[in-house]
Amino acid sequence: MEQPALVEGPRQVTLKEVRSNPKVRKLIDGANEVMRAMGYTEHGHRHVGVVSSITAYIMKGLGLSAREVELGQIAGYLHDIGNVINRVDHPISGANIAFVILNEMGMDPAEIAPILGAIGNHEELVGTPVSNMSASLIIADKSDVHYSRVQNPIIETFDIHDRVNYAVQKSRVEMRAEDHAIELTLEIDTKQATVMEYFEIFLSRMVMCRKSAEVLGYKFGLSVNGVYLE
Repeated sequence: MEQPALVEGPRQVTLKEVRSNPKVRKLIDGANEVMRAMGYTEHGHRHVGVVSSITAYIMKGLGLSAREVELGQIAGYLHDIGNVINRVDHPISGANIAFVILNEMGMDPAEIAPILGAIGNHEELVGTPVSNMSASLIIADKSDVHYSRVQNPIIETFDIHDRVNYAVQKSRVEMRAEDHAIELTLEIDTKQATVMEYFEIFLSRMVMCRKSAEVLGYKFGLSVNGVYLE
């Protein structure tokens, strides 16, 4: 008698597998091309790699398990994949794309679920920090402001987003357990953009970072050119 085929159960999909998945790589490339065509800053492998790393840094600082941290890294790496369709509602479309990919890879739905919640809630207009993973990803995403993200090669045609990102020479997230603070430190070349212009486009994002830090039991602070703002 022919034996029935064995059905494989869920397995622990790793960040390395997700990063090297050909579909993931092509979709992130495609997402960044859409953003470039729409005049946005870089949303490709550099950005998602930075967000993935900072998410892990914050989650490790919370003392979460190694597997929770890895799931957070996966969420960070996939969080902007929905831009391959459109900037509008990209967290929702991105969560749907992420589900298809992770499900195909055999990830346990119980592990997929928090990833989808984090991806679907990372934008300030409609999202909210719904978990430790979600809050960590939000802070990581909104903290990635840097001159290397500017894709427009013509300085004379920079919009305010290009100017502000181009002006930021250094950005760093520091998590201090001793005073339960998460601080974003920026060095801005004020010849390229003013600090006021930074707040003009990033104020709502900083408010979302503050709310996210509160979910984690921390306070959020911003240091710009040596001036600390709490």
